[in-house]
Amino acid sequence: MTTPRQPSGSGSGSGSGSGRRQPPRAGAARPAAGRGQPAKGQSAARGQAAKPQAPKGQPAKPQPAKAQPGRSQSAKAQPAKSAAVGRTPRAPQQRRPEGRPPARSQAAVRPRPKSRLPQRPRPLKLAEPKRRLRVITVALSLVFSVFAGRLVQLQLVDADALAADANTNRYQNIPITAERGSITSSDGVALAATVDAYDITADPAMFTPAATGIPDAPEQAAALLSPIIGVAKDRIAADLHTPKTRYKRLASQQTPAAKNQISDLKSSLEKQAGSRACQAQKKLLGKPADQGGRTRVDNECANPLAGVFNRETQKRIYPADGLAANLVGFVNGEGEGAGGLELQYQKQLAGKDGHSSYAQAGGRLVPTAGGSMDPAVPGSDVKLTINRDVQWAAQRAITDQVANSGAEKGYVVVQDVKTGQVIAMASAPGFNPNDLSLAKQSQMGNPALVDAYEPGSTAKLMSLAAVLDSGKANWDTRVTVPNRLVRAGQQFKDDVEHGDWYLTLAGVLAKSSNIGTIEAVETLGDGDQLKANQILDGYMRKFGVAQPTGLNFPGETPGMLKKPEDLVASEKYNISFGQGPLQMNALQATSVYSTIANGGVRVAPSIVQGITGPDGKYTATPPGEQTRVVSEETAKTLTSMLESVVDDEQGTGGKAAIPGYRVAGKTGTANRGAADGKGYDGYTASFIGFAPADAPRYTVSCTLQGPVNGHFGGQLCGPVFKQVMEFTLKTMQVPPSGSQAPNLPVEWKP
Repeated sequence: MTTPRQPSGSGSGSGSGSGRRQPPRAGAARPAAGRGQPAKGQSAARGQAAKPQAPKGQPAKPQPAKAQPGRSQSAKAQPAKSAAVGRTPRAPQQRRPEGRPPARSQAAVRPRPKSRLPQRPRPLKLAEPKRRLRVITVALSLVFSVFAGRLVQLQLVDADALAADANTNRYQNIPITAERGSITSSDGVALAATVDAYDITADPAMFTPAATGIPDAPEQAAALLSPIIGVAKDRIAADLHTPKTRYKRLASQQTPAAKNQISDLKSSLEKQAGSRACQAQKKLLGKPADQGGRTRVDNECANPLAGVFNRETQKRIYPADGLAANLVGFVNGEGEGAGGLELQYQKQLAGKDGHSSYAQAGGRLVPTAGGSMDPAVPGSDVKLTINRDVQWAAQRAITDQVANSGAEKGYVVVQDVKTGQVIAMASAPGFNPNDLSLAKQSQMGNPALVDAYEPGSTAKLMSLAAVLDSGKANWDTRVTVPNRLVRAGQQFKDDVEHGDWYLTLAGVLAKSSNIGTIEAVETLGDGDQLKANQILDGYMRKFGVAQPTGLNFPGETPGMLKKPEDLVASEKYNISFGQGPLQMNALQATSVYSTIANGGVRVAPSIVQGITGPDGKYTATPPGEQTRVVSEETAKTLTSMLESVVDDEQGTGGKAAIPGYRVAGKTGTANRGAADGKGYDGYTASFIGFAPADAPRYTVSCTLQGPVNGHFGGQLCGPVFKQVMEFTLKTMQVPPSGSQAPNLPVEWKP
């Protein structure tokens, strides 16, 4: 750095040399502009003498207060001219305090470029504060009003609906199926029972491409499940293509074996999909292609059964297969009664379903979120009057005879004459309710109660009961039976050609004469056929014809009995021997004979012995209603007459005889009404009887519809009656008869 030159004409008379400007110290800071240092003409000041400093203790000469117009502030800082100009020299400045570096000389300061004087900033004009405050207040009020309105809507107006929607989406409701009650035989052995089974369910939301990593998860799952649960692939896939539905039942009442097979397959796929390679593929899903991203995983890395679950439920089984199936009935695919007693007692058997709910997230249970449980109430157990062993014997006998005779169908009914309880009700052909796929629709009903048919000669018992009970004749009343009888312009005949028969009233029943029966019934009206038919109609209805049996069985027919006033032409006479305007079901026909066996008192039939409720309380079925139809004496006489049908060599029921037991019964052979209701087509063969005749216990009826290998009731149904009745008497430990049959005469000599 160059030492500044001495100012010209400065002299040395300024004290003891203290007025000489010292060179600046090394490293001294350069004065900043605006701090009294010149900003203009600094380069010109170089080479000039330094300003004289004022001696110690003397104040510095004051500077003018105002700058000259047109000059910058830096001009104010320029040193005064020399004394030669005539101005008094400035007093030397006071020494700076110790430690502070001296200011640089002007000559040492680098000149700076000219700059204009800074302009004073224009003052900002502010808005009126009150007006601004009002605008802000209004705006905030509007915003808070919107918030408050929405809050009121959410908390008060729509609170319940929103809460319900939230619970619907969060909580999963699962139905709990009540355990279906059992149907048992009279000894408590199950004819229909419920066992553990499993419903196969799914969460469709877990089959989307995003959830599985593959686009066809429903189709892959359907291909795996279809052979196991027996449901079509298309149906399974359609159920799984409903992601908004969180619950679908794919199959119901699957066996434990099917459930285990699905569980094992699911576990195997899950283990395979959990490998390191597969996990690496899943991490790349959704990433960009330049980062190795994938749109799907390999099939080997997907588990299409991840959303398949199982729910424990029940399955209806029939341990005895087809035993009493036509009576017990069956359930449909939903486990509800669809036929027979299963349908009739659906409400009692089904019980009351319950439900449970639990919180879920992503299809998984949230244990700490709570839930609810409404337990199911199990169904009641229905105990029947059916004896398993007798039912088996009856079913075997009628099944064999339907096959041997070529009949369309047949049925057997066994009834306790004292209580009216049905001990057996068998039909053939039957079906196995465990496998309805093999059953025909025509086989799944109960024809013993559903079929209405013209009973034929078995109805003659009611006609002769009316004659005897009215006092118009006795068992030994003599009746002349011609080969033909003309009534209402029509010729009536018996089932065989014959000359004049001279029969007792017992003989009319034993030989099953249509003509003899017409003649006997005519005595009821004393020559007035309408009156006779009115009396007969009254007895028939008391026997239960055209009246409900009281069982209320699904599809049961009450039969048909035309009013006497509506009978025309031959109908007035056909009705007396069980043809024409008279139709019955098999139980009604059986009940007629049970009434005679019970001393003339009809007991309404029953088939349910009692019901055990879910609380374990057993309620017995009330005894059947009793109705006196004929006098005890009339019933006793008719019993003896019926024995002649079986024991007499001229009787038509010899094949029904049982060694050691007295048997009373009647054969029946009737023209069978055509299916279209026009005329007749084929025959109805039957036999109804009770034993022991001296102390009746049980009534057995056999009916065959449309047999082709013979058509007489004694020939076809007599052996069935014998087989079933003999088994029943032995099973029920009924002692043999202690006396011989009376063997009433059936003929008289003119």
